[in-house]
Amino acid sequence: MPFAYYARLTRAQQQTYRRSDAIATLALPPGIEPAADVAAIAGALAADRRTDVQKHCQSLATMLAHGYGVPPLAIKVLAQRPSNDYGELHGLYDPREDSPPALITLWMRTAALGKVVAFRSFLRTLVHEFNHHLDYELFRLDETFHTEGFYKRESALSNALFAAAGIAPPPKRGASSG
Repeated sequence: MPFAYYARLTRAQQQTYRRSDAIATLALPPGIEPAADVAAIAGALAADRRTDVQKHCQSLATMLAHGYGVPPLAIKVLAQRPSNDYGELHGLYDPREDSPPALITLWMRTAALGKVVAFRSFLRTLVHEFNHHLDYELFRLDETFHTEGFYKRESALSNALFAAAGIAPPPKRGASSG
C-alpha cells in the first residue's frame, strides 16, 4: 500500500514509485567481504574517531558500489547533526549529476545532546543513503522515493552487513526479552 504522499505525485512519479516498491529485497553482492569495515565503523564510533568512521564508511561504500557494478561515490562524515523544527538530519544523498561522484553525508553525533550515534542506527543510515544511489544507478529509477520496497531493501542490506560481521540482528519489535 503506497504511503500518503503517493496521491500527490504525477503519473510518471507514481509509476517510478511502483517500480521502486516492487523491488523488495537486496542481497550483498557476491564476493565482497564487508566484515572488517563494518567492525571498524563500530569501533571508530565507539572511540569517537570521526576520520576513521569516514575512512571505513568510504571503504565499505566503495566495496558495495564495485560489487553492484555502480559508479563509486564519496562519503563525508561530519560531527553534529543539523536540526530544525522537523527533527534531526541523519544522512543526505546528493547525486551530484553535474559534478560526480555522488556524495553521501552522514553525521555521527546527535543534535540535541551531541552524543555519538548508536552503531546500528549509523550503519542503517549509511545503507539508507546508499540505497538512494542504487535507485538511480542500479535500478535506473528516474527518482528515488521512500517506498515500502525501499525500506525492505534497506533492512535486507543492513541485516546482511550485520550478519557478515557476525553481529546479531536486533530483537524483533514487541518481542519479550524473556
